[in-house]
Amino acid sequence: MTLRTSDFDYHLPPELIAQTPAEPRDSSRLLVLDRTESGGVEHRTFRDLTEYLRPGDLMVFNRSRVIPARLHGTELRSGARVEVLLVRRLEPGIWQALGRPGRRLRDGAEVTIAPSSRADSTHTVRVEILETHENGLRTVRLSDESHLDSLGELPLPPYIKETPDDPERYQTVYADAPGSVAAPTAGLHFTDDMLNSIRDLGVSTAWVTLHVGLDTFRPVHGEDIQDHKIHTEWFDLPQDTAAAINRARRDGNRIIAVGTTSVRTLEHVARICSDEITAATGDADLFIVPGHDFRLVDAMLTNFHLPRSTLLMLVSAFAGRERMLAAYQEAIKQHYRFYSFGDAMLII
Repeated sequence: MTLRTSDFDYHLPPELIAQTPAEPRDSSRLLVLDRTESGGVEHRTFRDLTEYLRPGDLMVFNRSRVIPARLHGTELRSGARVEVLLVRRLEPGIWQALGRPGRRLRDGAEVTIAPSSRADSTHTVRVEILETHENGLRTVRLSDESHLDSLGELPLPPYIKETPDDPERYQTVYADAPGSVAAPTAGLHFTDDMLNSIRDLGVSTAWVTLHVGLDTFRPVHGEDIQDHKIHTEWFDLPQDTAAAINRARRDGNRIIAVGTTSVRTLEHVARICSDEITAATGDADLFIVPGHDFRLVDAMLTNFHLPRSTLLMLVSAFAGRERMLAAYQEAIKQHYRFYSFGDAMLII
């Protein structure tokens, strides 16, 4: 059967889009979905996650950190206010970016970025538009990228209308590898104490990095999902994580991916490794849709995703489209909170 983008659509009441994170982090709700034939659903809180873990399990987390990638500035020739959203670092000083209004940001345009009113710095940066591309992307050069913390803002998704008082609430507690333009949100629910409790159970933890990029902002437009071109995102799976994966597989223990970014990293590396998993770094371009044969991931922790999105297609590939959409309808019925600051789902 050919799947269409509309097969991954659902209606979400706007009031269920979470505008603020749960406090404390681990107080969010947790829907537990059995992906076997039973398709059973349980309603718990995130702190109950430990009840579903076993000694020997391996949990894999994405340690990427969100950068202050949204820059507001002035286009020099016109004096117009513009916005530049850094999407991906190509090399020192050179980035892929989105910009608006697009008509002001053509080849050769220059933008001056001044510090925000809340910043201590008086340093300014110039952004030069080197090249525009058909897909709306631009290649830009930053005169100095060492001052992004004082110049930029966290690029919160457009459906979040309130900026959190503490910017760290849009970072995981373990984020230490700057590079993402959106948070790997399944990890936002964890606290340091909870991570320690998980390890005390005999559960191993391992780390990958995948810098969340353009597809966070790009919905699937066409009806044939095979026509959608997913953009590459830089990843790193270090040797100690590869060794932990191989050990878990050898011992028959589960590999639990925390977030779709960890899933994508693991399954991409599984695709390029013949048998034993080895350390790998590069560009992940795997588009996971129903029919994908999962080689590494045995269970998945995730948030609730937008309709018609590549992320909803990924979790549907893991649990089954009809089962997943039924779980979403149950979550809506039970007034779960959706999207980045929303509640979590454990698929086992």
